[in-house]
Amino acid sequence: MSLARRAHAAPTAYVFLVVVLLASAFPFWWSMVIGSKDSSAIVRDPYSLVPGGHFLQNAATVADTVPFWKALGNSVIVSTTASAAVVLISTLAGFAFAKLRFRGRGALLVFVIATMAVPTQLGVVPLFIVMSKLGWIGSLWAVILPSMVNAFGVFWMTQYLREALPDELVEASRVDGASTLRTFWSVALPAVRPGAAMLALFTFIMTWTNFFWPFIILDPGNPTLPVALQQLQAAYFVDYSLVLNGVVLMALPLIGLFVVAGRQLVAGIMQGAVKG
Repeated sequence: MSLARRAHAAPTAYVFLVVVLLASAFPFWWSMVIGSKDSSAIVRDPYSLVPGGHFLQNAATVADTVPFWKALGNSVIVSTTASAAVVLISTLAGFAFAKLRFRGRGALLVFVIATMAVPTQLGVVPLFIVMSKLGWIGSLWAVILPSMVNAFGVFWMTQYLREALPDELVEASRVDGASTLRTFWSVALPAVRPGAAMLALFTFIMTWTNFFWPFIILDPGNPTLPVALQQLQAAYFVDYSLVLNGVVLMALPLIGLFVVAGRQLVAGIMQGAVKG
């Protein structure tokens, strides 16, 4: 591509990215606008994009209407525990699939990847029976345990380790007398930090926003945030200012997490996408 074409393509790309950014941010802004108004203001001017002055008041009402703070604590516990477990287990499995040689390795990896095609809904009934046998219905463990491993994490870390960790480093550590676990801890883990950070972020987001299984297994008095906020629209009249205010409150921790860890996320995606 010539320099003239590159110079012409650069502004077009930036315009496209700005349009995508605005389109992505608009739902959140709209939720914030509605969540900062009272019902009368929404009826009076439903198409206004200017926030009102009732955001904190609506937030206080949300916290009084549903067990918001308990749900927030539960979501933090579940998401943090699940993210840490997924990263550790997926990295261990990825190291085994990528760098160890054992019979049936390829077939086993294909089987793990194939489980991604099974809908979550198919496993609800047997999973519910298992949790009932364990006496965990209504407990956070019933949400944490099924989230501690996922096939995508194993696949991602396998591919990442194949590209980010040269075989020569693994062989050198073995020549130096390091055990497999020592090689994993001292050689593999430092090499996959960007990929592990990306996986942790994605797992945290998926667990934080998960509604289906927690809604089934948890009690109304011990919910996660999505389940608690669903209680805001359980009546005949739905106050959308409260509902969308709750949505904004639930999204704010995720936005803060992206701001803090965004660089690691981009580094993990780019390094995992580039071969060599």
